[in-house]
Amino acid sequence: MTEHPAPSSLPVNPDVANLVKTSPLPPLRICSLQAIVNPHWKVLFDQFDPGNTGYISTGKFRSLLESHSSKLDPHKREVLLALADSQADGQIGYQDFVNLMSNKRSNSFRQAILQGNRRLCSKALLEEKGLNLSQRLIRHVAYETLPREIDRKWYYDSYTCCPPPWFMITVTLLEVAFFLYNGVSLGQFVLQVTHPRYLKNSLVYHPQLRAQAWRYLTYIFMHAGIEHLGLNVVLQLLVGVPLEMVHGATRIGLVYVAGVVAGSLAVSVADMTAPVVGSSGGVYALVSAHLANIVMNWSGMKCQFKLLRMAVALICMSMEFGRAVWLRFHPSAYPPCPHPSFVAHLGGVAVGITLGVVVLRNYEQRLQDQSLWWIFVAMYTVFVLFAVFWNIFAYTLLDLKLPPPP
Repeated sequence: MTEHPAPSSLPVNPDVANLVKTSPLPPLRICSLQAIVNPHWKVLFDQFDPGNTGYISTGKFRSLLESHSSKLDPHKREVLLALADSQADGQIGYQDFVNLMSNKRSNSFRQAILQGNRRLCSKALLEEKGLNLSQRLIRHVAYETLPREIDRKWYYDSYTCCPPPWFMITVTLLEVAFFLYNGVSLGQFVLQVTHPRYLKNSLVYHPQLRAQAWRYLTYIFMHAGIEHLGLNVVLQLLVGVPLEMVHGATRIGLVYVAGVVAGSLAVSVADMTAPVVGSSGGVYALVSAHLANIVMNWSGMKCQFKLLRMAVALICMSMEFGRAVWLRFHPSAYPPCPHPSFVAHLGGVAVGITLGVVVLRNYEQRLQDQSLWWIFVAMYTVFVLFAVFWNIFAYTLLDLKLPPPP
C-alpha cells in the first residue's frame, strides 16, 4: 500500500486552497487552527481514493476542476487540465497533487504538464488584453527569461513581488556607494585604479595579501573607474534583476557569488602577480548563463529582437573585456605592481555556462534532483580546492617574484 507524504509543512497554493475549501468534503476532525487547510488536501484526495492507492481517476479530477472553474485562476486551471490530460493510464498521483499545491514541480510533473499542454488550445499569455502596468511588467519578465509558455503562465500567476529582487539591487547600491566614497577620497572618478593610493584599500584582492580570505569576495566593491562600474551596473540591473524576479535571490545570488569567487581564484592561479577589482566575475556569470539559456532554447524564447539584443550584449561584454585586457597590459602607474587582471571575467563565464545554465533551465524545480547540477557542483568544488592548495604551495614552489604589498 502506498503511503502518502505528509503535506502539513508545505505552503498552500491559494487557488487550489479556494477550490478545496468549496469542495464537498466529509466533516473534518482537526485539533488546531493551523491544520485547517492542509488536511483538506488529504481528505479531498482520499474522497476519490477510498482504497488508499495513491492515485485517483483523471476523469473525476477533471470533473472536479470543471465544477469549480470559477474558483481557479484560468492559467492555473490550464495547468491542472494539462496534468490530467497527460496521464495515459487515466490516473493522477498524490505526489503531483501535493507538488501543485505547494507550487513545486518535479521532473515527472513538468513532463506531464508539457505533454498535456500540447493538447490544449489555450490563448498565449502575450495575447491577453486589458493588463495594468504591473501585470505587463511581470509578463515582460516572463517572456524575457522563460522558454516555455506553461512556465510563463505559471510564473505570471504566482509572482507576488514579495520579496522583491533585493539581492541584485542591494549589491548594485553598495558598489555605487563604495565607488563614490573612493572617488571623493581619492579625488578621481575616471581610471581610479591609476591612483597611487587605490590598492591600499582593504577590499581589493592583492597577491601579497591573498591570505586575507575576505578579499576573494570583497573586491567586487572596488572598480577601476566609472567606465568599469557603469557597464557592470547596467548589466546587473537589466539582466540580474529580471532573473532574480523569476528564479529568486537564493539561486541568482548563488550563481553571482560563485562567479565572483571563481573569478578571483582564477586570477590567483592563471595571473598570479595581478590584483583584482570589479564585479565582472559575477556579472559575466549571470549574463553568460542567460545568453546560453536563450541559445539553447532559441525557438521557445519569445523575447522581442532577441538576435539584435544578444548581439548588443555580446558587443558590450567584448568591449568591457577588451578594456580590461588593455588596462592589464598598459604600463602601470605604480610599478612593479601591474594593473588589475582580466582573468576574473573568464572565471565568471565558466560558472555561467555550467552552474548558471542548470539554474536557469530548471525553473521551479529542485536542483538537487538534477544530475548535471551535482556534476557541475563537483567540478566547481574541485576547482576551489585546487586553487586553495595552489595559493598555499605554488607561490613558494615557483619562487615567484610578487609585487610589494600596497
